[in-house]
Amino acid sequence: MENEAFFSSDGDIMIVPQLGKLSIMTEFGQLEAEAWHIVVIPRGIKFAVSVDGESRGYYTEVFDGHFKIPDLGPIGTNGSANARDFEIPKAKYFDQTDDFRIVQKYLGKFFEYTIPHNIFDVVAWHGNYYPFRYDCHHFNTIGSISYDHPDPSVFTVLTCQTPDAGLAAIDFAIFPPRWLSMEDTFRPPYYHRNTMNEFMGNVAGTYDAKEKGFAPGASSLHSCMSAHGPEAEVLEKASTCDLKVNIFVMKIIFSLKKLEKGA
Repeated sequence: MENEAFFSSDGDIMIVPQLGKLSIMTEFGQLEAEAWHIVVIPRGIKFAVSVDGESRGYYTEVFDGHFKIPDLGPIGTNGSANARDFEIPKAKYFDQTDDFRIVQKYLGKFFEYTIPHNIFDVVAWHGNYYPFRYDCHHFNTIGSISYDHPDPSVFTVLTCQTPDAGLAAIDFAIFPPRWLSMEDTFRPPYYHRNTMNEFMGNVAGTYDAKEKGFAPGASSLHSCMSAHGPEAEVLEKASTCDLKVNIFVMKIIFSLKKLEKGA
């Protein structure tokens, strides 16, 4: 994107790189992102993306509310994604008078206009509404130390809550490398149905519930109340292996979206 920028008037944007490196210029300054990073561009903020070689990843947009750290409840003040690990850009500006193209997304449609200067001409800024980056390596995973799998919501990095308490438009969760060993428990995710749509995207590594055909860059979608779970071979392997401490190396990112009020 040279001499052009984009912004959405409809909602916050989340970008999840899977391959390659992104350089994202915003009105607030520049953010670099690659695999294991996520970038959130709030509604109305203009940005431009540059790539270095081959690049791919995932993108989602929310239309009600904003992404925020979920309430930790009994976990306490530390754990999951800590506020201190979110990074914001430092102002960087361009003093240019070339024609500059801006594309706007509004009510699902696209509009464009041209101005006679670079839109990224902000010399300094302050406030509490800005784009940010998060490195998922900083995620402090919370899980069971006795038996059974916790609900995947325990791995939520950011959530976008609706006005109805406890009802999320989107939960963005990750399955990072972590210790996974519980007593008398089937280790991969058990066969189940969700009250949310579940979109899963593999960023790196192997997903233990589907060891074949789900390579980095692949994705899957499980619609609301559609049953899904591990392959038969995975079930057999996990049911007969020795109970011992394992390092869980599957690295996957997925987002969920609730469909129905009260679901």
